Amino acid sequence: MNNDKKIRILLAKSGCDIHERGALTLLSVFRDAGMEVIYTGRYQSPEGIANAAVTEDVDIIALSDMTGSLFIIAKQVIAALKEVDAADIKIMAGGLLTDEDVKNLEGIGVKGNFGPGTSTDIIVEHVKQIMGGE
Repeated sequence: MNNDKKIRILLAKSGCDIHERGALTLLSVFRDAGMEVIYTGRYQSPEGIANAAVTEDVDIIALSDMTGSLFIIAKQVIAALKEVDAADIKIMAGGLLTDEDVKNLEGIGVKGNFGPGTSTDIIVEHVKQIMGGE
């Protein structure tokens, strides 16, 4: 990855989850770390997230959900990304996650699955690590 290019993240919420505190916190944390962040707001469709990711030319989609539906949401977003020929965009997730959710998410290629209370330093380092190899 070109060191002059900022990491671009689409922070996305799909479905009916109204909990924004974590997403809004990460928005500030990512910006403070020198990244560019686009926040979709609540109630986005998987297709809307995929289209926004392509339009905004992001490197990573960070999915946020506190309803316990991250695996379902991630599968839908991955399918939507394939439909717009953008399956190469990386996805990470945060919210309510069981150990089984993490295993399932990692199995479909979602790397970096963080539950409530995770240090923001760990999340930022994860983003830098997955982008560092490009």
